[in-house]
Amino acid sequence: MVDLRSKFLGGMVGSALGDAIGEIAFRLPDRERLLGALARRETLVYTDDTAMAIGLAESLRERGEIDPARLGEVFRGNYEREPWRGYAMGPPALFDLVRRTGVSYTAAAASLFGGSGSFGNGAAMRIAPLGLFFHRAADLYAQAAASAEVTHAHPIGVDGAAVLARAVARAVREDPGAGIRPAEWARDLAAFARTEEMRERLGLIPALLEEDHPPGEAARRLGRGIEAHLSAPYAVYAFLRRPDAFEECLLGAVLHGGDRDTLGAMACGISGAYLGVEAIPEEWRGKLENLAIIEELAEALLARSA
Repeated sequence: MVDLRSKFLGGMVGSALGDAIGEIAFRLPDRERLLGALARRETLVYTDDTAMAIGLAESLRERGEIDPARLGEVFRGNYEREPWRGYAMGPPALFDLVRRTGVSYTAAAASLFGGSGSFGNGAAMRIAPLGLFFHRAADLYAQAAASAEVTHAHPIGVDGAAVLARAVARAVREDPGAGIRPAEWARDLAAFARTEEMRERLGLIPALLEEDHPPGEAARRLGRGIEAHLSAPYAVYAFLRRPDAFEECLLGAVLHGGDRDTLGAMACGISGAYLGVEAIPEEWRGKLENLAIIEELAEALLARSA
């Protein structure tokens, strides 16, 4: 039985927790030390990954579709209110370019990096609300691309967002009581991808799962950096290795180096959307910063998508 409310809440809260806990893992990259710190913390503070996911959810709640101009304005407004969230250089430079020149966000994004656009994972890290909202949409790739191109115009950056959106959307539709076939999931996502770089990395996942490679080895082979094709596949792997356990998915995503907060946000957005919010440790949920706002957005997305 699929409980959409639980899955929408799980996807939004799960992604934010993966981000917040992944940020702590930069300083405590050890399982027991990390778990001990989480037990002691009063608040789990998220980064720009979740701030931008919140912006995407706010825009979808308001418009019911991807409106690139409005989405860019929401992103910029949220950045200006909370510039300390840990934004990389790209978004502030983009916002400044739009402010100075008056060009559209998509045009500004396409002009960055010598006109190639960014192929970082910034569009994928925030995609959970879109995967939830459009979980039955036939044009999911186009919707994900429209949301990505506001900041990430390179085909690889767009592809990372679309692949993660498909993973979240599929997780919403699946019944966790029935289980999944992880290798088939990975092949499906590879077929959905449109860049060779993303297809190649996703294509490694079935063998890594079937041969039971340890997460550290899988992270090394799939990538764990800031580039979309060198991070989104490992986030998918972290979920598929332990689709039955949110906590193990999260720890697998964040404890093996690289862009830990973003790997956590991507992997746990899928895990939460698959297992539902009840599978997320209540102690962690209760400590998440702005939990009520995130839950309210999840409820609003569910109501509007219906």
